[in-house]
Amino acid sequence: MSTPTLDRFDDEPQRDHAPQHSIFERLYTGTGGFEIVGRRRFYYALGAAFVVLSLLSIAVRGFTLGIDFEGGSRIQLPAAENVTTQKAEDVYSATFGHDPVSVQKVGSGAAATIQIRSDSLDLAQTEQLQNALFTAFQPKDSSGTVSRNAISIAEISETWGSQITRQALIALLVFVALTMIYIAIRFERDMSIAAITSLFFNLIVTAGVYSLVGFEVTPAAVIGLLTILGYVLYDNVVVFDKVEENTRGVLHLTKRTYGEQANLAANQTLMRSINTTIIGILPIIGMLVIAVWLLGVGTLKDLALVQLVGMIVGAYSSIFFAVPVLVSIKERFGPVAAHTRKVLARRSGAASERARLEAERRAVAATGGRKTPEEIRRESDDYSPRPGARPSGKRNKRRH
Repeated sequence: MSTPTLDRFDDEPQRDHAPQHSIFERLYTGTGGFEIVGRRRFYYALGAAFVVLSLLSIAVRGFTLGIDFEGGSRIQLPAAENVTTQKAEDVYSATFGHDPVSVQKVGSGAAATIQIRSDSLDLAQTEQLQNALFTAFQPKDSSGTVSRNAISIAEISETWGSQITRQALIALLVFVALTMIYIAIRFERDMSIAAITSLFFNLIVTAGVYSLVGFEVTPAAVIGLLTILGYVLYDNVVVFDKVEENTRGVLHLTKRTYGEQANLAANQTLMRSINTTIIGILPIIGMLVIAVWLLGVGTLKDLALVQLVGMIVGAYSSIFFAVPVLVSIKERFGPVAAHTRKVLARRSGAASERARLEAERRAVAATGGRKTPEEIRRESDDYSPRPGARPSGKRNKRRH
């Protein structure tokens, strides 16, 4: 008698029986080989660690505000061969008895200048510093004539910086409100909540990195921060569009849960997100190289850094944060939660049945196929103790 075959259940996950592919093949094909939603607690913990570190850095170190936000004086003179940042700092220190806030070389070639940032100087101090710099370096103007007018001193008020900050916050609030409305209309409310959570995660982590490295916060950095929010929104919309496509009609089926379909969508858009991020950051890295090593333009450096960090964090948050948050919201209550419980319960029952059939198969194999599963079950029932039966076995004989 042949060994009975085991039935295959449709609810059995096929992942264990699928052929194993390399990480690059799974990335390219998007076959769902990476468990993103299933390991969402790990990604939540990782995201929480990023947020805590960022908030600690902001609270302890704070931000290095640029002159546009703190106010002060900015002195510029041509960077001739006899002018260096160290020499300019020495002249400033000898004039006032303390060091300037910062001294840096800006630009390259004939357009290069030495920029000194200091606290606000009054008229007498301005004259004193201008005379000291002119005496030390004899700078030339654009016509090549030695002139005191080649040294420019400008006063920057912190009022302008506060206005920029207020306008940036208003723009952020308007952007967040419009984003929630758009995603709620285009997709649904839960996706809107997940997208906004991802946006704030991106903002906090990017600001934390900026605080940690100590770069100056300039208007260019604020503009760059607002710019990357559009990129994060774009990435979220792409991922949520795939999630909506994969989960359409999932509540009428019992083979896969909403979370599994969302995980598949995240895998299918993972390679695309990596490609767009790499393509997006390459020109930004080029901008950083040109700004820092070739031109020395601080504005480009600030703009490039905030965009570089924001795009990388945005790519991470759209896949590994927004999608798990969406699934967590869905599985907490409502029809998706009920459907998930139903699928898992059916799967659990199917697993129990498979275990019973496997036990019968092994029992039949142990008898060499001479007995059927029904005969084995019958013998097991015959030898099983009946209710109320006395224990059987040898008793010690009474000795006389």
